[in-house]
Amino acid sequence: MRRRTWSGAGARRRARRRALLLLAAVLVIVGLGVMVASARQERGGPGGDRALAVPAEQPLPGVDEAEASTPGQTALGPLSLSVDLDDPHDEVKIRFGKMPRAGLLVNLDTGEVLWRHRPERTLPIASLTKMMTGLVVVDHLRPEDKARITKSVLAYEGSAVGVLPRGKRVRVETLLHGLMLPSGNDAARALAFRTTGSLRRFVRLMNEKAGAMGLKCTRFASIEGLSRGNRSCPADLAVIARRVLDTPRLARIVRKRRAILPFPIKGGRIHLYNNNPLLREGFPGTIGVKTGYTDAAGRCLVAAASRDGVRLGVVLLHSPDPGGQAKKLLRRGFRALRR
Repeated sequence: MRRRTWSGAGARRRARRRALLLLAAVLVIVGLGVMVASARQERGGPGGDRALAVPAEQPLPGVDEAEASTPGQTALGPLSLSVDLDDPHDEVKIRFGKMPRAGLLVNLDTGEVLWRHRPERTLPIASLTKMMTGLVVVDHLRPEDKARITKSVLAYEGSAVGVLPRGKRVRVETLLHGLMLPSGNDAARALAFRTTGSLRRFVRLMNEKAGAMGLKCTRFASIEGLSRGNRSCPADLAVIARRVLDTPRLARIVRKRRAILPFPIKGGRIHLYNNNPLLREGFPGTIGVKTGYTDAAGRCLVAAASRDGVRLGVVLLHSPDPGGQAKKLLRRGFRALRR
């Protein structure tokens, strides 16, 4: 019987062929894996970059339908406002007898500027700072969390809630009301210490958030606005105000004229009143947002009103009459949009 023999060259050819076949099989398997991963990514399934995407018509768990459909609000969170300063033709023409040092009237839903006066001028902003303080708190603390009122919390200066009981624990949501309505510096300190344990670390978070929001002329040196180092401009403050109004927890607070809340003092309740002159005087459609005053900043106001589904925001820095000027600008703004 003749035995079949193989040459050395033939064996090498067959070895190379087997290696090529093995490589081809590996490439086919890798290709199939890439196709599966790509399909998962398109569907938002596990392993895809869109794994957290939620269809627009399905609000996130815990967010009611009204909140999810707020103008500027998506199921994944608030959009950033882009203030359009490129178009120099403003719809509203007003020249006050004594102008604010800087100001802006803007459509908070489109970014269209209706009136401006040095909108990128950087100035001290006093307690307008607390809009960003509130945004950072909401990022890190839940409504039901509590903050302890310590000696450090009570070492405040300037405006205050004034009755925070030392040694007691107060709900974060009550302190947020104290921050945004009567502009309590003691509430700001309580919230900052509860969030980071340090005023300096909290200020760092404020500046990081300002950077993430693309703010160009905003810088914070204190949590409440007493420092001259807290500076911004009307264009940036309009962006911050829009973010406040698109954050449901804060939007519910800044539109209130007053609030009566549970509080660990005798009587078990605290009454808080908003400093916003438009809310106090019942200006129609007012939805917020914040006042401020120091000697360096003068009287400052960021106010917003909503009519016929349109939100207008006005920013006034160092104004002789922030309430009166804001009302006049808003009236003219809504009238211009109806033409």
